[in-house]
Amino acid sequence: MGPTLPLITAAEVAAHNGKKSAYITLHHRTVYDVTSFLNEHPGGAELILEYAGKDVTGIMADILSHEHSESAYEILDDYLIGILATPEEEANLMAPGVDKDAYVLTGVASEEELSVTTDFDRDYKSHSFLDLRKPLLMQVLWGKFSKEFYLQQVHRPRHYGNGSAPLFGNILEPLSKTPWYVIPIVWLPCVLYGTYLASRGLSIWALVPLWCIGLFIWTFVEYILHRMLFHIDDRLPDHPVALTLHFLLHGVHHYLPMDKLRLVMPPALFVILATPFYRLAHFLFPYHIAMAIFCGGIFGYICYDCTHYFLHHANLPAYMKELKSYHLEHHYKNYELGFGVTSKFWDVVFGTELVDTSARSKAT
Repeated sequence: MGPTLPLITAAEVAAHNGKKSAYITLHHRTVYDVTSFLNEHPGGAELILEYAGKDVTGIMADILSHEHSESAYEILDDYLIGILATPEEEANLMAPGVDKDAYVLTGVASEEELSVTTDFDRDYKSHSFLDLRKPLLMQVLWGKFSKEFYLQQVHRPRHYGNGSAPLFGNILEPLSKTPWYVIPIVWLPCVLYGTYLASRGLSIWALVPLWCIGLFIWTFVEYILHRMLFHIDDRLPDHPVALTLHFLLHGVHHYLPMDKLRLVMPPALFVILATPFYRLAHFLFPYHIAMAIFCGGIFGYICYDCTHYFLHHANLPAYMKELKSYHLEHHYKNYELGFGVTSKFWDVVFGTELVDTSARSKAT
């Protein structure tokens, strides 16, 4: 199975209605292949085959027939293979030019779907993951999710549709929300002051190249952080605390990619991540050289965070539209590729480039 569950059409479910292959659905949303369970069913295979290719929500809860226990539903989870496509999803899936593989990783066929408001009730009943009406972080911590299930769900984008979903649900909530303009307001003065300090010990002919070197180094740091830290996915320990930290750091962005207030890094988190790089620069180089390189890098970060916001929420010129398509396909097509945000350069270098996005970009 891939990193998340594929969408399966109603016709495909209905076609698997015999002993050789038996599918059923629950709540008209989750799909199960119970073929190997037929002979293990306590009531006999015939009782399942009567509903093969159909939904079993009603019969499993029927008191007169046999109301199934909680353990029966837990057993059923072992046979989960996919999600039943809604009529809208099925229409998108069958539309000309749509890459069906998009569903395999994210369950989303087009970037337009990233802005369709999620039905909170239906989403929670279908996936039993997070209730968007309640604080999300504690649900991840206490949800007892396996790593595999967590990654399946967190990379299946939802859209809150009414501001920002609650993350902490307490006095920490404001710290998790950062308008994009906070980034240049807070950090540009720091870059200007740091550049001034560097200039006191360097000529302009040394300052400018060193500053540009720092800017270039940032592009590599951006790629490495996104690929190796934010997308630690497969190397993530299968533990609730690890899943919670992953969700807080980057998972919430993939879960709710259109949340305007969680698209840039909160200043407090940036200080934590930037401090080791600041110390490394000063360990490797004399003070003024270190300041010049570091300030170039911080300017690169400012460009990165602002670019990230605009890729999600702005009408952009031609070059940026191609970059926007590239980044959004990282969200709705394949989150295991396309780690560059401000450019594809390091994706090309390390073989993680998302290909064939330009045609889609021109088509839209």
